[in-house]
Amino acid sequence: MSRHQYLARRILLSFPVLIIAGTIAFAMVYLGPIDPVVAILGQQYTPEAAAQIRENLGMNKPLWGQYINFMTSMFTLDLGQSWVINPGQSAKNVIWSYTPRTIWLGFWAVLIPLFIGIPMGFYAGLNSNSWNDYLTSFGGIVWRAMPNFWLAVILMTILANSEQMFGFDWAGWLVPTDIVTPPDLAFLASPADALFEPASFWWTPGDDGSFVGALKQILPAALVLGSASMGNEMRIGRTAVLETINSNYIETARAKGLTRRVIVWKHVFRNAMIPLVPIITSEAYLLLGGSVLVELVFAINGIGYLFLQSIISGDLPLAGTLIFLFSVLLIVINIAQDFLYTVIDPRVGYQED
Repeated sequence: MSRHQYLARRILLSFPVLIIAGTIAFAMVYLGPIDPVVAILGQQYTPEAAAQIRENLGMNKPLWGQYINFMTSMFTLDLGQSWVINPGQSAKNVIWSYTPRTIWLGFWAVLIPLFIGIPMGFYAGLNSNSWNDYLTSFGGIVWRAMPNFWLAVILMTILANSEQMFGFDWAGWLVPTDIVTPPDLAFLASPADALFEPASFWWTPGDDGSFVGALKQILPAALVLGSASMGNEMRIGRTAVLETINSNYIETARAKGLTRRVIVWKHVFRNAMIPLVPIITSEAYLLLGGSVLVELVFAINGIGYLFLQSIISGDLPLAGTLIFLFSVLLIVINIAQDFLYTVIDPRVGYQED
């Protein structure tokens, strides 16, 4: 089976999974204890007004009719309108307005484990049974064990009192920012040539955002969100390097007289990355789910925060759409994971069962 045939097969098989995911999303949202009519009317609730709202929203239809409408809307990307959070606004527009901050947070939350956790794990594996190995392994266990919400509160408290503790004010360092406000991503709308104009891209011109300000604003939240992934990738990277070093082909390479640098860069690192592929791809999805608490503590106001508010307020179209989109993201990540296997390890092929 060729690579293209395999990808086409995986995409076709993803549709039954999406149907199951959509059914679960419908059951979780529409059969839950929250009555969106009460959330919409609030203190102005009357039986007559409630009946009118239910008729306008189609909630007086049979449950199977609501299910068909929900599934049809999901697969045709007709996401409907928000009921509570932004009444009358398209759910697609509401989600899109919250998405950039979550993407900005997720990008750095994935980048930090990749460029800190994996190199430290490889370093520990190449220097096994040394003090550096013990310290790195202990740090990985600690980072892996700390809950996100606890670490977020601790880090936020430290940054708020950084001047008393370390002698410098984090809020005023480089570009003035607050501790718990959404990052200003206005610099993303700058033209391409603004990258070479520090006054308009890197630093804050007037009330517009800057790259440095947005990066500084998101780094504490990204460190917290990526902390568990960093510890996990550190431990697995160390184990993968140790297993690779003790392999027979590494002994053969040494017997041929290859230098340690060639062995490490050409043979050890590439093969040690193979078990890390599913870890990296699966944690990329978990970062999105785990962003709910982190966004709430740091006031990022992204997709995680929107999902929590839609559940609490009973905004059923918005909550159901987000659950469905999370399922789509998980399927895409799984397909990308299988594809990356063949890129890293050419020995992996697509065989018929």
